Order: sequence, then C-alpha cells, then structure tokens
Amino acid sequence: MKGRERAFLEVPRQPPKYRPEKERIKDFKAVALRLTDEELREQAARCMDCGTPFCHGCGCPLANAIPELNEHAYHRRWREGLDLLLATNPFPEFTARICPALCEGSCVLGIHDEPMCIRQVELAIIEKGFERGYMKPRPPAARRRERVAVVGSGPAGLAAGDALNRAGLHVVVYENARGPGGILRYGIPNFKLEKWVIDRRVALMTEEGVAFETGVEIGVDLSLRYLQNHFDIIVLTGGARAPRDLKVPGRELAGIHFAMSYLSQQNQRLLKEPVGPGPDITAEGKQVVIIGGGDTGADCLGTALRQGAARVLQLEILPEPPRARSERTPWPMWPHMLRESSSHKEGGERRWSVSTSEFIGEDGRVKRLRGSEVEWTTAKDGSLLAPREKPGTGFLANADLVLLAMGFVGPGRNRLVEELRLQLDKRGFVARDANHMTSEAGVFVAGDMSQGASLVVRAVLDGVEAARGVLAWLSGGNRSV
Repeated sequence: MKGRERAFLEVPRQPPKYRPEKERIKDFKAVALRLTDEELREQAARCMDCGTPFCHGCGCPLANAIPELNEHAYHRRWREGLDLLLATNPFPEFTARICPALCEGSCVLGIHDEPMCIRQVELAIIEKGFERGYMKPRPPAARRRERVAVVGSGPAGLAAGDALNRAGLHVVVYENARGPGGILRYGIPNFKLEKWVIDRRVALMTEEGVAFETGVEIGVDLSLRYLQNHFDIIVLTGGARAPRDLKVPGRELAGIHFAMSYLSQQNQRLLKEPVGPGPDITAEGKQVVIIGGGDTGADCLGTALRQGAARVLQLEILPEPPRARSERTPWPMWPHMLRESSSHKEGGERRWSVSTSEFIGEDGRVKRLRGSEVEWTTAKDGSLLAPREKPGTGFLANADLVLLAMGFVGPGRNRLVEELRLQLDKRGFVARDANHMTSEAGVFVAGDMSQGASLVVRAVLDGVEAARGVLAWLSGGNRSV
C-alpha cells in the first residue's frame, strides 16, 4: 500500500527543473534536470492510487502501470519498479525524456489540481536501473531459425528489433545513416536527448544479440534480392520522410530549408560526422523565421538561439491555444492548451494566426517574407474549418534563413516499397493488415511510414505491435487488433 494516502492534498506538483537559461543557451547539453531522490519520493506520493487509473488506460499508449510504478518509486523499490516498467515499455529512457506525457493529461488528480509528475518518475526508475547495474543484457534463452531484416533504426525499428530478438529470432537492423537511432539521433536536438542515451541502449541490444548495420542503403548497397535470399521476414520502419512544403512565390530562393535538414546537420556537427547532404545551414548572425509552431519548430528555435541567431521569429497559422484546458478537450482527453517548451523560455518571438504568402529575395537569396494575419471559420462543435486573410493585416518580416517546420505528408520515395510494389492507402502511406503485414507476404511495416507522423511513444508501440504480428504470422495465426 502507499505510504501517504493523502499526500495529493498536501504536496504541490514540482515543475520540471532546468539548467539556468543563460548557461544552457551556450551549449547543446541536456537542459532538463532530474529531481533529487527526496523530491522524487514526494512527487510519487501525490499519486491517488485511483481505482480506475485513466493515466494507464486512456493516456499512456504503452499502457504503463503508472500507479504501481509510483508506489515502487515512493518506497524506493527500484528493481521491482524497473521490471514492471520494462514489461510494457522497451525504452523508457527515451520516452521519459521526449514524450509529451499524454498520461499526465489523463491523470485524475489533474481534474482539480496539477497532475502527477509521471514522466519524472519513469526517468528515475530507468536511470536507477542503469546506475545500480540492473540493466544487464538479457539475451533469449533459445534461438529460432528465422532471420529478420529490420530496415530503419528509428524508434519503431528499434522496438520491433528488440521484441523480435527477445522472441529468439535472428535480427539485423539496417540503417542508411552513420549511426542507429533515426529521428532520435538526427532529428531531436541534444538539449532534449543526448546521444549517449541512444548509444547505451544500442550497446545493450547488441550484447543481447541484435546486429546493427549502419551506412547501408537498401536498394543501393544491398539489393531487395539479397534481403529475400538471406531473411525470412522484412520489417520496414523508414519513417515519414516527405515534409510538407509551402508553395508560395519565392520558394525557390536560397536560404529556405526544411526543418529536419537543419536539425540533422546540427546533430551531425556534434557527432563529428560529415554535414549534408545539401548546403551548410546555420543560423549564426541571421534573422531566422520558423514556419510551424509544433515541437519541431520549437527544436529549431532552441537550435537557432544556440547557434547565435540575431533574431528568431516563429510563425504558426493556427490560433493561439488557451492558457487553460479547452472545453473542446475535457478530461481525460489530451488537453488543447498553450504549451511552452524549454526553448520558448530561452528567447525568440511567437506569432499566431499568421499565414505566409510570399518570400522576397536579393541576388537569389531570401531576405524577407510577406505575411498576414488570418481568422478561422469554425464548425458548430468549435473545430477549425478554414483560415481567411484579415484585411489590412499584411506585414513584412526580415528573413535571412527560413525553416519550414510544418510536419510531414508521407513516407517519401522508398526503393523497397517501389520494387515490391506495395499497396498504399488513400493517404499515400504503406497499407497493412491486422498483423502489420503489407500486400507482400512476409514483409511487414511499422511506425510513421504506415501510420503517419506521430509521437515517438506511438512509434515504439507500433514497432512492438508489428513484432507481435510477425510472430502471429509465423505461427500461422492472425492477431486481433
């Protein structure tokens, strides 16, 4: 039983702690700080131990047993807590650092008070596991004959490879970049996820029997025929790689780039890898405009500030969210409300309900953009329908560097998908059945290239689900969804 049953009435929520802004803006080291053991214990005590834990069933995609994890953390039962956490979440060291904590949006305590610090508890449990030596290699007791090629080493690929290896299959994970991790390594800035965290997990997976082949582009360095001859199963986890573009006059000007190209280059610099492909992109001394107000845009903001941008302006076409939970998203739904990342606390300017209509250049390079404010028509339920320009609100903004951070529209061109002639769904993503198998027998798909761009935690879950589908298919059965 919990040690302090009424602590949620007595202990306030401890907000996430960060390194001082003036200090962290000078480097790319992680900005978040862990709670002390005593702070963590106090926060774990706030859990109400609900009879129906919505954080577990409604919030967390992985269905982590959150009340029980909080209880283990309160009593400092780190080994028991770790075993329980790993039973549902293969990579808590990733999700505890970069997940937006959907579970906290469904916390019952959050109806009338601040919700539990669930993510901090998860981080403490997994890091205690590593610090105390509990996270030792756990290779399967027996091996099966089947061999699996996982193409892509992002969160879905890592999760699928990990689950299939634990089931005893021989797994090789292929990655066309120099290091494994996909978006974890190249898309997410170090100040949110330092790469030693990925290296530590990959090393553990390697000791458990997963083979990683990096710098290998399937279809160029290895053929489809090679995969078909050497593997019984192929799992595609290539992600959503086709970014949404902004087709307005002046788009062809130099100095306008997709956000992921910009973020990848900075991570490559920190990894001491060759930067590219494409021109070198840096914000140093520049007037930077970021188009897109989501997490990727915030990552661009934090990166530009650290590179020494003269000014950073972030534009979003959607209206500014309310400061408190919107009535459109009542508990236990994920609340529609204004959120500020650590980057927003460091500088820059945000503008909402703004549309960009033109890029203006000099000598072939972008120098400013033309935009205007918009107002949205709404449906009866309050959902947004369409924006329209507000007369008399036009403006010009200086822009030496424009970063397009407007999300992704599809998986992009993929040689394997084309060679296999896999069926696509109406959105252009790879179609799959209940087992995550594509239109080609023995070829499975997981993550963003099938379900569309989403959160890392959902990609991890999809990788695990794809592995279950593989095992169900190998056993001659179908798995219900």
